[in-house]
Amino acid sequence: MIFVILPAYNEEQKIGRVIRDLFQHGFKNIVVVDDGSSDETVFESKKAGAVVLSHDINRGQGAALQTGNEYALQNGAEIIVHFDSDGQFNVKDILAGVKKIQDENLDIIFGSRFLDNRSKIPFFKKYFILPISRLLNNKITKLKLSDVHNGFRIMHRRAAEKIIITQDRMAHNSEIPRQVYENNLKYKELPVEVFYFEKGQGVSGGFKILWDLFVAKINK
Repeated sequence: MIFVILPAYNEEQKIGRVIRDLFQHGFKNIVVVDDGSSDETVFESKKAGAVVLSHDINRGQGAALQTGNEYALQNGAEIIVHFDSDGQFNVKDILAGVKKIQDENLDIIFGSRFLDNRSKIPFFKKYFILPISRLLNNKITKLKLSDVHNGFRIMHRRAAEKIIITQDRMAHNSEIPRQVYENNLKYKELPVEVFYFEKGQGVSGGFKILWDLFVAKINK
């Protein structure tokens, strides 16, 4: 069984459309993890037909994904997809990713914006923020990836059972590849299309991620 996990925080405007698109492409097990939203995210998600899990407070995307992973594993998932709830990703890329992970017997697939030309990445982000972030991330995780902090990923059950997300917020994007390296999991990248609607986390968000990883390392 394939489970699609959608971490969501105040996404009432877009999440219903994302869920319906997933259903239309044949995905049946869609799980929204509402991360303490103050709007109608839960209502819109249930109306669209998704299973909804809720955090009472906003804990962060990493915590939402861990909650989703645990639910999927408990309910017999063989493949778990991490997918954004704001319509930033292309559902068709899931189909290609699932085929790839099955055909090549992979443990995990990471989405990459740099393996084709479909993603219209903002200039400063593409040529300054992401290259620097990629260099630092590859150093920290010891995994060589062409993209960094791309939330599109597909995991086989055997990977999801070994990867435990402890970084509640955005640093989980570095924690996951680090655990892939530590567990010697078989991975590959997949070209994915990313749509840009508004400004991302920027430089300050990157420094916050590095700080979270530093704190986690010294507290081990």
